[in-house]
Amino acid sequence: MENRVQGVKYMLIASFLFAFMGVFVKELSETINSLEITFFRNVFGVVIIAISIYKTPLIQVGGKLWLLIFRGVMGFIALLAFFYNIAHIPLADAMTFSKTAPIFTALFAFIFLHEKLNYLQVFAVFVGFIGIVLIIQPNGFTFTKTDLLGIFSGVGAGLAYTSVRELRKYYDSRGIVLSFVLVGTISPAVLLTIGTLFETPQYLDFMLAPIVIPTFEDIPKIIALGVLATFAQIYMTKAYGETKAGIVGVVSYSNILFSLILGIFLIGDEVPNLATFGGIFLIVLSGYFVAKK
Repeated sequence: MENRVQGVKYMLIASFLFAFMGVFVKELSETINSLEITFFRNVFGVVIIAISIYKTPLIQVGGKLWLLIFRGVMGFIALLAFFYNIAHIPLADAMTFSKTAPIFTALFAFIFLHEKLNYLQVFAVFVGFIGIVLIIQPNGFTFTKTDLLGIFSGVGAGLAYTSVRELRKYYDSRGIVLSFVLVGTISPAVLLTIGTLFETPQYLDFMLAPIVIPTFEDIPKIIALGVLATFAQIYMTKAYGETKAGIVGVVSYSNILFSLILGIFLIGDEVPNLATFGGIFLIVLSGYFVAKK
């Protein structure tokens, strides 16, 4: 019980830090594009993981390089979609979209890894999709760019997490994280270069944009973003190390509540309507049922 309580405490801290990180992403989005923010967020990760590996070398079997790269690419795209949405929709909505990842993870694990889904988990996936529809509130079959990117932030993260289930048999956990932050550093650098050299259409602004030199006011926010993301990752890892993944996984949904409060009082987000609240509730409920097993 003591470990369980400690795990819950760590995850609550991580969830708050992730939500607070979202506030700085929103603030930086006023002057810097999402690609550049993603780059700065991952640079911190590369440095920290590199120091860790230098002190304690990786111990791993290897042999799944393409799957490792796939994990990095999916994680990067999901993070980019998440950051773009934070810039353009309320923080709580963007966070809720990203928290659909466990729903897609359960689905992809069933399809690709042949993991069994019980009736409760099948019901949970169905409930989760209803929640997504309530948040999007589509007009017929018309979806906005942020709707599609929101869904993909969950799909991409779900694919990344599903690949991790297979990769952890072959790689050190730090090696898996390194694949994510390296791809998340190199890819934005390449895309920013392309966006600077060539004029790109507006509808591709989420993945191609020119380099913007941060202002002096941006630098403390960039540092805060990196520090918050790093400590959030540390506390989340500690939480999963203390008790069952299902327990801390459900507690992680508290970052939707934190994002809602911080978004309204610090950023000026509007209070969600009843349908959006209903969608958030169903996605949290779905996540609980997926994790219950």
